[in-house]
Amino acid sequence: MDLVLLPDAATDAERAAVDGVVGTVSEPRRDLLLPAFHAVMDGVGWISRGALSYVCERLHVPPAEAYGVATFYALFSVTPRAPRVAHVCDDVGCAAFGGEDLCAAMEERLGAPGERDDVTWTRSPCLGLCERAPAVFLQRASASPPSEREGNPDATRALESSPHDDEPGGDHAQIAPATADAVVHALDGEDVPGPDPVVSTPQAGAPDLELLSRVGVVDPADLDSYRAAGGYAGLRRALAVGSARVVDEITVASLTGRGGAAFPTGTKWAAVAGSPEPEKYLVCNADESEPGTFKDRVLMEADPFALVEAMTVAGIAVGARTGYLYVRGEYPAAERAIERAVAEARRHGYLGDDVMGSGRVFDIEVRRGAGAYICGEETALMNSLEGRRGEPRAKPPFPTVAGLFGRPTVINNVETLVNVLRIVAEGGPAFASVGSGRSTGTKLFCLSGVVSRPGVYEVPMGTTLRELLELAGGVPADLRAILLGGAAGSFVTPDQLDVPLTLEGTREIGATLGSGVVLCFDSSTDFAAVLRRIAGFFRDESCGQCVPCRVGTVRQEEALARIVRGREIGGRTVELQLLRDVDRVMTDASICGLGQTAASAVRSALALGLIGEETS
Repeated sequence: MDLVLLPDAATDAERAAVDGVVGTVSEPRRDLLLPAFHAVMDGVGWISRGALSYVCERLHVPPAEAYGVATFYALFSVTPRAPRVAHVCDDVGCAAFGGEDLCAAMEERLGAPGERDDVTWTRSPCLGLCERAPAVFLQRASASPPSEREGNPDATRALESSPHDDEPGGDHAQIAPATADAVVHALDGEDVPGPDPVVSTPQAGAPDLELLSRVGVVDPADLDSYRAAGGYAGLRRALAVGSARVVDEITVASLTGRGGAAFPTGTKWAAVAGSPEPEKYLVCNADESEPGTFKDRVLMEADPFALVEAMTVAGIAVGARTGYLYVRGEYPAAERAIERAVAEARRHGYLGDDVMGSGRVFDIEVRRGAGAYICGEETALMNSLEGRRGEPRAKPPFPTVAGLFGRPTVINNVETLVNVLRIVAEGGPAFASVGSGRSTGTKLFCLSGVVSRPGVYEVPMGTTLRELLELAGGVPADLRAILLGGAAGSFVTPDQLDVPLTLEGTREIGATLGSGVVLCFDSSTDFAAVLRRIAGFFRDESCGQCVPCRVGTVRQEEALARIVRGREIGGRTVELQLLRDVDRVMTDASICGLGQTAASAVRSALALGLIGEETS
């Protein structure tokens, strides 16, 4: 391919950042596009035309296409901005629990977003820290402000001496619960304490846990600690019984996907394992971006070796030699924990060319997302891994036939994969004996809002919503509604608390388990404002590829904005009918699940009368 590059030259710091990722690679490697952009962002704070041109030169990507990728993701900037940015969550999980007050305090301390060129702040969608609201994510590049480095290649050489060079995620951090003082001090370079996973898991230490049994018990940075708690017994057994037996056990267990779609895991694995294609892939979807969801983050931070082991079992079972772990860009602590676990597993022979002396080959590459909710959709995620805009693909073909790089691919989320270890250890029938029908095993739920003890809870499938809330200390007497399943889920009311938390049980009341979100609201909630924020989220996160979603999400948010402001066109009844019409079009005609579920919460709120009707 003959490339016409931009005339702008990269600075020494930008070239060093890119070379640190690309190394001596000389062939086209578009799949390294996101890692290269992350390296520039980590070191310099924004992607200049010179940096973009150098990335294109090294990876053999046309500049127009690379620019399209760089502008698609929220964590990348192609215009000069402050090298230290605080992303303050104002989504539904944080807004009513200090998020709006924090935004006001940040504006008072640092001015409007983008006003300063040394440090700044911006509003952000959910950061996956809902149990510790309000939450902030920090991007801290090692460069000086744009005004100081323009035209001065030496101004950004701090990249080469950054104390965080060797850590994935650069010098990024999370603060939750956050205060304005803590955020300002962190932007000035103060260290931020690491997360304490036990705080996020109120059940930690309970004897009947499965997925959360090692939280607070195992040192997430110590392989010996993990092995002492039974770690790698699952992989040892999987190698002993053989790949076909493992796939059979997963099928018998009736394990369904825990990311929201609830597709049978065994069906995916059997399809890829039975493919005659010599090259196959395993992908772990750790781009957990559904508002109100944080369970996968806790698993990665508290028990990273379990995910690495589970991916190894899955990869060998389906015949994949390489696995990709795509972790959310706003999860720096989780990424660091996973990177350390992968390195340790590789060093001790649990990954690589001879896994546990079996002669089997499997290794894991960790890739960082860049702020795009749509990449939670499996084909959009694969496009992102390939260095493209995160736009969903038309299906068929399905990933099990033509997935990553056009090869058969199994893609599962974190919770789904960690369940595999229990199934391999105890057998499929034992796993299937918990719950019923398609709803087997235990399930993680993310409780936040007006509950006494927010956090991640593990309960057997079939536990009622009331029993789950009682584990969290109950809810106020004036409980008004619960958002079940996340922003793409539905509201349920207090008279539905006895619904069994199964795929079948929630379907009967017109709801869904989704990603396991249980977000509680009391009678003081302004539901019109909540719905507007949800609608704004989908408007911003739509990839824009299909008209029903691209236009429908905008029209939905506009109607709700008019309702919130009391400026309805034609009255409340007319606006609510417009919302129903937009819902029908998006649900029936959108390409992927984002558009198909963008109106789910609004639809349920209308059905329950949470924002009322106007009869006059």
